[in-house]
Amino acid sequence: MEDFRWTYLQLCKEGGVEPQESVVAQLQDSRAAHSSRLDLSGHSLSTDTCSILARAFQKDAVFTEVSLSDCMLTEEGTKMLLAGLFHNISVKCLDLKGNNLRSTGAEVLGKLLGCNKTLHRLVLEWNALGVWEESFSLFCDGLASNNTLTHLDLRNNQINHHGASELALALRRNSTLQELDLRWNNIGLLGGRSLLEALQKNKSVIQLEMAGNNIPSDILKALEQSTGHNSEREFTLRESRNKTHVLSREIQSLKEEKGRQFLSLMETIDRQREEMGRSTKSSSAQIGQLQQALNERKSAINSLTAKLQMTEAALALSEQKGQSMGEVLCRMKAEKEEQKEQQSRLRKKQEEESSLREGKLHREIQNLMETNGQLRSKVEELECRCKSQQQQIFELKQELTNSTAELKMRLMKAEDRLESEKRRSKQALEDMETLRHKEVENVSQHLEESERALQERIFKLEAQRIQLEEELGKTKAAVVTERAQAEEELGKVRTQMRLEEEQQEHVSSLEEKLRSLRASMQQLQMHCSQQKQSISELQAKSSHQSMETDGLRRRIEELQQDLSGKEQEKMAEVSRVRVELLEQIGQLEADKTAQEGLKAKISALEREMKVLTNNHREVLLDKESEKSSLLEKLRLKEVEIQRMKEDEAQRASYLQSAILSYVQGSPLGRYSSPNK
Repeated sequence: MEDFRWTYLQLCKEGGVEPQESVVAQLQDSRAAHSSRLDLSGHSLSTDTCSILARAFQKDAVFTEVSLSDCMLTEEGTKMLLAGLFHNISVKCLDLKGNNLRSTGAEVLGKLLGCNKTLHRLVLEWNALGVWEESFSLFCDGLASNNTLTHLDLRNNQINHHGASELALALRRNSTLQELDLRWNNIGLLGGRSLLEALQKNKSVIQLEMAGNNIPSDILKALEQSTGHNSEREFTLRESRNKTHVLSREIQSLKEEKGRQFLSLMETIDRQREEMGRSTKSSSAQIGQLQQALNERKSAINSLTAKLQMTEAALALSEQKGQSMGEVLCRMKAEKEEQKEQQSRLRKKQEEESSLREGKLHREIQNLMETNGQLRSKVEELECRCKSQQQQIFELKQELTNSTAELKMRLMKAEDRLESEKRRSKQALEDMETLRHKEVENVSQHLEESERALQERIFKLEAQRIQLEEELGKTKAAVVTERAQAEEELGKVRTQMRLEEEQQEHVSSLEEKLRSLRASMQQLQMHCSQQKQSISELQAKSSHQSMETDGLRRRIEELQQDLSGKEQEKMAEVSRVRVELLEQIGQLEADKTAQEGLKAKISALEREMKVLTNNHREVLLDKESEKSSLLEKLRLKEVEIQRMKEDEAQRASYLQSAILSYVQGSPLGRYSSPNK
């Protein structure tokens, strides 16, 4: 309690707000009583105190029940207070009776029910939550997502059949609400049916109060039956829970007894283990004696086996010597065969390498031919593109001439109409200028894009030329490497010739290999000369392409110069027109400033009107809510007056009957009866 009071005073100091005396006194009383209930009912709370209490409730973990009934809360105050209770952990009961909560209050209450996880009881009697359907639907959405609320009081909240249908949808999704009080609302027949359909699916609502809602008796009976079924179901669930609790206790006792029995069994097992250990010790001693005797016998057997192994080793050595001699002979034979196989493999390798080289050269020639074809196709494509661009430039020139002619015609028309249409001249001139600027910008952009495209194509051609030069360098390097490899192979062959001079049988075969290698070298030289010729042709083509690109650049520069000259002419014409129109624009601007002043005054008046209308709407809404509450009070008072009238009529009838009986029993009555 003291912590909450101290935090409240500290937050007031930090916010520069004077603490409300009634709140401080109530906190002092709750501290003295050591109660977990904060009762602020009947105290009018300002928005500042509401904001500070909201911040204090965010840190509070003491109060479990908060009463804020009849506190005259404003919309901002209720919003702040309920926002402070979003993540509160201790408050379980909240009373907001008689605070005239409206649309914002309903929305914030919906958010509170969606966020808070500890609130069990919520009292909202004598409010106006059902007047605004959208806000009440948000409140119902929060109720549907809540999983802790068990008691909800919505008496005298002007809930109609639409609100009842939204509440029914929330009850279908909610599974924790047990008590719901909807007395003295305007639910009607449709709302009662929707609630009845919801209760057929909801199994948690036990108590539902629906008096004073203009609902037929049969629907009320059906609602009572459904709540009765839910209460019976809840009672059976409680009984089953109690039975399960009792059974769990019995099971726990049985488990304890079994644990005790298990411990006793473990003790007996330990005793038996000790006895077994003693018996095993005695038996192990006997086994040790027997083991010693066995070891002595094993030593004698091992000596005999050692002698046998020595004799077997001598025999094995003699056998190994014989086998080694046979292996030496086999190795000599195998070496001779391997030498023959190596010579045959060398021949095959040389033949395969020559065939692979020929295949590689053919492939390279084919690749070069393909690259030549691709380059020719690219050159043709570039020529086609250049032609299309020339056509586009010609079309652009025609468009420029047409646009200039149209502009001149429009200027003539504008000069003719200036005298007759002064008011519209400004807008027409502005439109003409914007159109001209756009057309000039579009033409310039189009030309710039075409120039960029041509430059990109030129860069691509240069990149392709560089790639071709790199490929030529790579082919030259490959030829050089192949020559070096061939020379190395010739050196290897010569060394083999020197080594194999002693073997006269293979001289003829080696000479044939040399001849074939020389032939392959000649073929390689021929291929190299052909590749050089193809490279020179490609270089000539690349130079021709570079010349063409230079020609295209020169054409582009000439076109740019022509366009710049035309643009200068257009700018001169436009400047003349501007000089003539600036005078008229000055007059129009003066008129425009006067109109803008009038517009500013009109906008200020409109803003004032909007503020007044908003204030008027708020006042009307307040008055309507007060009117509705007063009508409800009048209705209740009329009911009480009707009851009083009936009581007075009964009393008058009783008095009349008593007077008549007294008169008849008196002597006057006796005298009057015979006269009659």
